[in-house]
Formats: sequence, structure tokens, C-alpha cells
Amino acid sequence: MIIGSFYDEVLRELIVAVGGALFVANVYALLRRRADADRIAPTTVARARPGSPVRGQANPAAKRELAQVPVGRTVAYAAIGFFVMVVGIASLTA
Repeated sequence: MIIGSFYDEVLRELIVAVGGALFVANVYALLRRRADADRIAPTTVARARPGSPVRGQANPAAKRELAQVPVGRTVAYAAIGFFVMVVGIASLTA
């Protein structure tokens, strides 16, 4: 069955692509960790002061940003992405 094997091949390639994207994106997030902390630090201090005009009393539950990516979660997602990518490559070469 030619069509079935074509779709199997495409599915394996998509698994490699998704795993690789998850791995690369999380490694990139770990590399940008310090730059993100430097970028968000001034606004975090301004929001913490009582009576700050940046705080926005009309909208106290405004969207919050993480100062840095959580290391444990990011490493876990990168490991999952690497595992999925390696399994996908193994299934392509088998």
C-alpha cells in the first residue's frame, strides 16, 4: 500500500519536527533567561510599590509576566522534546 506508507512517513517526519521544535525552543528560552530577567526587572519594581501609577488600580489583576523561565519545567520540556525527536529519527531510519 503506497499511500499508507506515504502517510506513515509524513507522520514520522512531523513527530521529529515537533520534538525538535520543542527541544530547540526550550534550550533557547534557557539561553535567554538572564536577558528576560533584565528586561522585566524595572516594571516588577514599579508595580510592587504601593500607590505606583504603573500598578493600575482600575485593573489590579493585570496580565503578569514571568521574570525568568522556570528552570525545572524548561529542562523537563527540553528533555521530552529531545526524546521525541530521537525516537522519531530512529523510526525514520529503521
